[in-house]
Amino acid sequence: MPIFDYKGLTPRGESKSGIIDADSAREARLKLRSQNVLVVDIRQRETVQKLDDAAARPVFRFKRAPRGRKEIPTYTRQLATLLKAGIPLAQAMSALIEQCQTPDVEAAFRDVRERITQGLSFAEALAYHPGYFDDLFVNMVKAGEASGNLDAVLSRLADYLQRQAALRNKVSAALAYPLVMLGIGAVIVVILMTFVVPKIMAIVEQSKQTLPLTTRILQAGSQFLGNWWLALAASVLGIALLHRFLSRRAEYRYVVDKAKLRLPIFGDLIRKSAVSRFAVSTSTLLKSGVPVLEALRIVKDVVGNAVVARVLDTVHDRIVEGADISTPIKKSGVFPPVVGYMVAVGEQSGQLEDMLDRVASSYDEEVSVTTEKVTSLLEPLIIVVMAVAVGFIVISIMQPILKISDVSRIRR
Repeated sequence: MPIFDYKGLTPRGESKSGIIDADSAREARLKLRSQNVLVVDIRQRETVQKLDDAAARPVFRFKRAPRGRKEIPTYTRQLATLLKAGIPLAQAMSALIEQCQTPDVEAAFRDVRERITQGLSFAEALAYHPGYFDDLFVNMVKAGEASGNLDAVLSRLADYLQRQAALRNKVSAALAYPLVMLGIGAVIVVILMTFVVPKIMAIVEQSKQTLPLTTRILQAGSQFLGNWWLALAASVLGIALLHRFLSRRAEYRYVVDKAKLRLPIFGDLIRKSAVSRFAVSTSTLLKSGVPVLEALRIVKDVVGNAVVARVLDTVHDRIVEGADISTPIKKSGVFPPVVGYMVAVGEQSGQLEDMLDRVASSYDEEVSVTTEKVTSLLEPLIIVVMAVAVGFIVISIMQPILKISDVSRIRR
């Protein structure tokens, strides 16, 4: 059933907008009229199409991230509660639709409900909205439908999504202050170099004094920024577009992610974050009834690092050949040795999911600690760098000014 965006007026003359599903625009107007809404404008949303072939996607996609994506964990938990109370799935989706605050999320839920009523499974309907429901979400729902424990799986999925969101928020909050400091410092330096320094240099040059080396370096830098700022901006944009294009190539992503793991400050943090995502995602999938091979296939797209994903590909192939999970993990050189040993213990005891949960909890804590360490290192480092930069500018400006002052005093 098509979905329409509408704008209208209430009997009191207040403006009202939203979305509604109907077979046609005429039926949508009739529905709104029955709700005492005078339609001013109504437009049909584009039909949602499932992209099964990734190669068919354009090279450059500047489409924004779906609005309301952060609300999905909350709605997932609410849906689990409604299903546990015995409410049918279609009615539970209607209840979620009524309380949606974001039009895009509401449109997605309406489309999912419509596809369910047409005979699709819940997982198949969700797969038409990959912006909100990724492979991990869809496959867990599919396993929940197959086992008859959809409410429990959705509850577990909500826990997973909220846990991942909390970890991301913690890392983002810890790094926000250093990044803001760096941004403000960079803006100050650019303003000094492009506006302040040229004016002072013009005054200094009038004295026809021999400029100190530091002043000449500063002058050259200021002139370079003033003359080539457009070319620099174009270069940065070109590099960003080139990176976006090459990121579609697996080998390029592997080289970049391998370099990230070798970074002196951030490499350890990136590695621990990837290990945490691997452990918690695999554990959540296995507890929901997803087979090990399918779980590894899904998780490799969740870890966010091509090096770790390639290791998981190797683990998948070794399992197909009859090997265990822990051996290729130990030999990878990417996962810390303790992870391989804990996975081995989990396999031998038949409690792999619980052991992976312990790994995830441990590495979540290590990510928090490492983030605090990185922040404590970055803050003084940024302060020192900015102090050196501003100090160099001040000294380079003051040297010729003081020299001119001394010359003027001697002449008097």
